[in-house]
Order: sequence, then C-alpha cells, then structure tokens
Amino acid sequence: MANVYVVVDNKQDWAPYYPSSNLITFQEYINLSFSEHQQAFVINLCRNYKYLSKGYYVSLLAEARQNKVIPSVTSINDLSRKSIYNLQIDDLNPIASKLFEKRPDQQKDEFNLMVYFGRSSIPEFEDLAWKLFETFKFPILMVQFTKTKDWTIKTVRPASINHLKDLEEDEFAQALEAFDSKVWRKPRAKKKYDYDLAILVNPEEKMAPSNKKALNKMIKAAKEYSINAELITKRDLTRIGEYDALFIRETTAIDHYTYTFARNAEKEGLVVIDSPSSILRCCNKVYLHELLQASKIKTPKTLLLDKDHKITDEIVNVLGFPIVLKIPDSSFSAGVLLANNMDELKKITQQIFERSVIILAQEYMYTEFDWRVGVLNKRALFVCRYFMSKGHWQIYDHVDSNQIKSGGFEALAVSKAPKKVIKTALKATQAIGNGLYGVDLKEKDGEIYVIEVNDNPNIDSGVEDAFLGDDLYLKIMEEFYDLIDES
Repeated sequence: MANVYVVVDNKQDWAPYYPSSNLITFQEYINLSFSEHQQAFVINLCRNYKYLSKGYYVSLLAEARQNKVIPSVTSINDLSRKSIYNLQIDDLNPIASKLFEKRPDQQKDEFNLMVYFGRSSIPEFEDLAWKLFETFKFPILMVQFTKTKDWTIKTVRPASINHLKDLEEDEFAQALEAFDSKVWRKPRAKKKYDYDLAILVNPEEKMAPSNKKALNKMIKAAKEYSINAELITKRDLTRIGEYDALFIRETTAIDHYTYTFARNAEKEGLVVIDSPSSILRCCNKVYLHELLQASKIKTPKTLLLDKDHKITDEIVNVLGFPIVLKIPDSSFSAGVLLANNMDELKKITQQIFERSVIILAQEYMYTEFDWRVGVLNKRALFVCRYFMSKGHWQIYDHVDSNQIKSGGFEALAVSKAPKKVIKTALKATQAIGNGLYGVDLKEKDGEIYVIEVNDNPNIDSGVEDAFLGDDLYLKIMEEFYDLIDES
C-alpha cells in the first residue's frame, strides 16, 4: 500500500490539528529511503512555494521520485506568473460576476475567498471553488476579487496553514478530512496509444478553422494511427507538456494565447502545427508580402503605406481604382476594405492608421472565385474553389458584427487543378515552413497570383473534405504520426 505524506516546515504548524502518523517535516521527507518514498502520495503544506524554497523542493523531489504531489512544480511555477495564470482565470470571471450579482449586500469593491482543497465555507461559491482547484491544484488558495465594471478575479495566491485564523483552521481541517481519494486515484486504464495529440480549440469562436464534425473526424482518424487526440482550450496551457504534439484549430495571432501555446509546446519538444514561426510569417500581411516578393512569387501590385505617407495621385496611378486596403494582421476578410475613389481612400486609410502604422494598399483583382490549395509538409493536400459572396467582391461578406455571408465552394482532386496553381502554391510555402497551410490564389489572364498564405486553413466537414472525405483527416494524422516518430 502506498504511503501518504503530509509535509510541513515545522511540526508546530500542525499543532491546531489532530496528530497524524502521516505528518513529516521537510527534512524528514528529504531523508526518506527509497522503499519509504516509492509510489508515495504527497500533500505539500510548506509555508513557502517560491523558487528554490522548501516548498518548491518538496514538490520537485516528489516528482523526481515519481510521487503524486499537490501542488506540482508546474502549478507552482504557473501561479508565480500572472501572465500565465491570467489565461486560466479568463473563463472563471463570468462565473464570478454572476455570483456577485446574487450578493446585493456586497458593499465593498474587494472580496477575499479562501479555498481549501476545492472547498469553500460559502455555499454559493462551492462550484467556483472547485473550478479554481481544478485549475490551480493547491491545498490552500486565497482568491482576491475586485470590482470595476464587473466583478473579476484579481489575484490567486497559495496560502500557508501557519497563517490561518481559528475559524479558517476549522474549515481547512474539514476540507482535508473530506479530501476525496479520487484526487489520488489511479485513472481508469485507457486504450494504449503510441502518442498523445492536443487539439487547441475555442468553443465560442464564431469562425473557427474547423467545425465540430471535422474535429470529431480528426479524433477518429488519429486513433487509426495509434494517436490519442483530445480537445483542449486556453485553460490547458499548463498541461501542454503531457502531449507529444499540438494541433491549433482556432484562429491564430501573434498577440494572442495561440502563439503562447505554440511557443510553449515547441519549447517542450512537441510537434506543433501551427509552429510559432509559421504564425509569425503568416499572420502579418506585411511580413508575408515581403517574403513572397523575395521568393519572386507574383502577387497583385502592392504598396506599403505608413502614417507619414501622403495619399496622392501617385498611389492611384500605380494601383488604379478601386484599391484594396488591408490591415496587416486581419483574417477571414475582416479588416480588408475597398476604396472606390480618392475620398474613400483618404477616409479608410485614416481609420486604419488608428490601429496600424502600416497599411497594405493593393490593386483590385476581381475573379469569380479564389483557389485554395491546402499544403501539408510541402505537399498539396486538398484543393477548393471559393466563390465570391453574392453581390460582394469577397468570399466573406461581413454584413454586420452578427452576420457573415459567404459564397459557394467546390472541392476537387489535386490532380484536376491546374498544375501552375499547385506549383505556385507549393512555392509560396517553401520559405514559411513544413506545416499545414492554405494558399489563396487568383488566376487571371493566364497568370497565377498569390493573395495570401494562411497558417491555420479552414478544414470543415462538408467543405474542404468534400472530395477526399475521411481520407483528408487520415492524411493529416499520418503526417503527425511520422513527425512525432521522427522527433
């Protein structure tokens, strides 16, 4: 039977509680023999979890000894960095706000909540307390709420038993006694797979790169290649090291947690699609334009305008009206506007310069449809033709903030697409990487022009898989398996 240890700095810290044979000090835990600490369960109640403190070393040694420990070193490190744990509490703030709406007697703009092993002495906070514990597995947490416009979580900090007051000591003792063995229970044995794949999604995203049906098909296809794939969200950043690969299936951006996920996963040695470099190179249209130019790939005529650039007839002489104006980090046709005359050109550029110091001004090149070539590791994966939205000059028509219209589509075999379209698409991705890309191209007057390269192209069930069917997902998972196997 495995040993359970409650580790403290000083046994005097345990004086208010019943004596326990499981209680040991920091020094005693360090000096345990192999047989004593083998397969042990450790509750680390040291006073301080700061880097290289006693509390830090207890968790560090426990993990090195392959003991199950609360808190883990990862949890300790994450809770010491507000930039990381803020990501974890974003989803909890709406819950907190609703709770305080039900507390009209709450007069102050700050409120502290103690959480002991996921429990709270305030009944209405029980659910939130458990969610906090699931997110930050610490024996004791002190959570500070603050009110500006709405109630939000301001800070989450670990607390020590030696600072608890009389009533808090009682609450802690009850929570520890009720601490269910399920926390330590060995998980139900799962089917054995060779590798684990995390698929990062945002369930609330309106224009996600993959719909639910496609995600389910990915998970099913992964099993065919002995990969256990599961969906994760932004709250799972601290768990990324548990996986062998990361597949980002939500819209990426540099100043966004998707980039943080990609960076952290790459540092952990995971296979990552989209890789941080792919996000960097594709998300900014200025960077991408320069990259395509350096690769001598044809694009529509383009000028880079900065805030000090005067809007003159020279721009019109080069590009002609109408002129397409693009915000460098926009996606899904959002932030892509059309100026039909000089007045509109001046008005739109003035609006965009409030957000970006650079604008891409591009010649208008209308075609009935755009080609989209999906490229995976320098090979064409799928081909679609996306038709312009009815009565609009783009595929996506952002009617208003709640309504987006799109044109039709046609999926076809790679072999049926014009060879020069495929060749140009592959060339466009050469300088970006070996990940998964969606290359948008226009065919006009016998020439092929690259509009942009997307680092996380749409893969929706019923659209991009309309020709290949389930084989599309199998090809993706085969690539993941090979990349993981080679890493």
